Amino acid sequence: MLDTALYDAYFFDLDGTVFIGDRLLPGVEKTLAALRENQKKIMFLTNTTVQTRTACQIRLQKLGLEVEKEEIMTAAYAAGLYFLEHMAKARVLIVGEAALEEEVTSFHIKQVYEWQEATHVLVGMDRAFTYEKLLQAADAVRNGAKLIVTNPDPVCPVPGGAIPDTGALARAIETAGGTDVRIITGKPSRYYADKVFQQLDVLPERCLMVGDRLETDILLGKNSGMKTALVLTGVTKIRELDSAEVEPDYILPTLETLEQVLSREMKER
Repeated sequence: MLDTALYDAYFFDLDGTVFIGDRLLPGVEKTLAALRENQKKIMFLTNTTVQTRTACQIRLQKLGLEVEKEEIMTAAYAAGLYFLEHMAKARVLIVGEAALEEEVTSFHIKQVYEWQEATHVLVGMDRAFTYEKLLQAADAVRNGAKLIVTNPDPVCPVPGGAIPDTGALARAIETAGGTDVRIITGKPSRYYADKVFQQLDVLPERCLMVGDRLETDILLGKNSGMKTALVLTGVTKIRELDSAEVEPDYILPTLETLEQVLSREMKER
């Protein structure tokens, strides 16, 4: 049974966990309010590369949630951090949208636009992906550029279904370029988790990761020593759990379940 007293920090995915499209999911407001009332640390961990941290903050505020920018970690921001810490002189060909470019270049990482100049190809979600972009990226990796991917998500949940995400584009570039992804900077990478632990100064075993994807959210927790809670409001469905290789510690129909646990525990104190 979930015991909220065991955790000092709560990490929440966004798409499929906190909201879908412009709709806040059930229980989110009350859950976050109860956690803050109990002095718990909160961060929102998203694999988005089509919104900056500032854009994510504005989106959450429009949905009625008071969130600080420092409480948000995106795969795009993590990519910029990774380049800064490990390869600050890289010349990066970016397959992605303006938000990814903005986050990476904010760390003074050089972006290039011709495959011959690239030392690295960084792939994020790109809703304007074209054959020309595929050709440029494939030529770059065949020329020796290392292929780095912000996140492995094959699809992104949207109202009424899902759309192709970074993982689908990365697979096309892998195939055309004859190479494999070298590094993943977003969930479920240990690098991503470590950056969050450092920011909040918390121990992994005192953290609960809450998300809707087994292969990113729950695996992030498993890879880094956190406990995990799967919510069934997004990508992963209950029928998939029997054959899944990744097993969450808790299963929540919605975040309302977590809020109910918090309310009950508060009354018992």
